[in-house]
Amino acid sequence: MTDTAAVLSDWQLHCARRTVAAGGVIAYPTEAVWGLGCDPWNQAAVERILTLKQRPVEKGVILVAASVAQVRFLLDPLPVALQEQALQHWPGPVTCLLPDIHHQIPRWVRGRHDSIAVRVSGHPVVRALCEAVGHPLVSTSCNPAGRPPARHAWQVRKYFGDQLDWLVPGALGGNRQPSRILDIATGQRLR
Repeated sequence: MTDTAAVLSDWQLHCARRTVAAGGVIAYPTEAVWGLGCDPWNQAAVERILTLKQRPVEKGVILVAASVAQVRFLLDPLPVALQEQALQHWPGPVTCLLPDIHHQIPRWVRGRHDSIAVRVSGHPVVRALCEAVGHPLVSTSCNPAGRPPARHAWQVRKYFGDQLDWLVPGALGGNRQPSRILDIATGQRLR
């Protein structure tokens, strides 16, 4: 583990890793709001998040990673110019839409899209979690559809109570708004 793991105890990382590996759903602090996460390759776990949020699968969800290395498999098929577009925003609070040329990400994560929303986070808790599990995580705001995203652990508990498998402790980053979303192929800012 790198020094980002120091933000969580070994026990907290073990519990989060074990929960994600078992198909569980976790809540954790991100740059601006609390997020819900799980293993993106576990369809039942992703569907559980979508049910909790009352979010249709067609919309898709974001993947968050600890490093560029964790998403290199999505970048390598892209033209160098598009790779450079994404890399100039990471690590940080910018989510880039990457064309998923070889459909490497399951449809229950991509939704109806041919691209995948990806962020390489600079938040120490997010990075520690992704490093602990060894791959990107699903990251979607921790709130039912139509409700404000949780900005405090008590709001997470109020929204979801015991429906979550693990609440990872930590503080939000300093951002006031959720990550910007940028389509690197068109340059269009979507959020």
